[in-house]
Amino acid sequence: MTVAVDLPIVGHYLPASITEPYLGFALTLRPSTIAELLLKAPKSFTNTQENPPPGLTINTATPQVLDAIARLLSLIERPGDARVLAPLYEREILWEILSGPAGAAVRQIGLSDSSLTHIGRAIRYLRTHAFEPVQIGDLAKLSGMGVSSFHKQFRTMTEMTPIQYQKKIRLQEARLQLLQSPNDVTTIGHSVGSSSASQFSREYRREFGVPPSDDAVRMREVV
Repeated sequence: MTVAVDLPIVGHYLPASITEPYLGFALTLRPSTIAELLLKAPKSFTNTQENPPPGLTINTATPQVLDAIARLLSLIERPGDARVLAPLYEREILWEILSGPAGAAVRQIGLSDSSLTHIGRAIRYLRTHAFEPVQIGDLAKLSGMGVSSFHKQFRTMTEMTPIQYQKKIRLQEARLQLLQSPNDVTTIGHSVGSSSASQFSREYRREFGVPPSDDAVRMREVV
């Protein structure tokens, strides 16, 4: 799974247990490292697209990627070698991704004037102002685009509108708060920007499948 932009998504592991734990590996996609690799890449790699590719893609890992990951993880038991070899293995993994199906999105991370970079400004603003009213025109201006173009490219990249994006952030924050304060649904709804308790309950149920009060009880039982 390759995530090229900050998306408000959640997930869970299945199956996983104490006796058979789920093992995962994650690698941060650093713009500076990607930009350095692109300098040595074929010119076709750096061609920007009018519409950005999806911000999240899922593809089968190639043997080359798995081999590089295995060598990187083996350094856990070789800390003396990790300082020198880890950056090399990371670059190898990134190069394989850049050359594969997810490359179109990842390459834009390393380009200073790509569509992903421009949309990323709006995403960061939505993240830091998630509980405040926002205007699409302001987000488009921040991204250096017209409203129509911004809206189209944002939706292509995130598969949601800016308002839907903000709403997901708010509801996820509300869910975290409900886990700590299950009896304070109204206050939590107001804190994440809902105008009324009924609106909050309706949107929460649409997102998570159950009313907030019921979900809070269920989550605490699971924990």
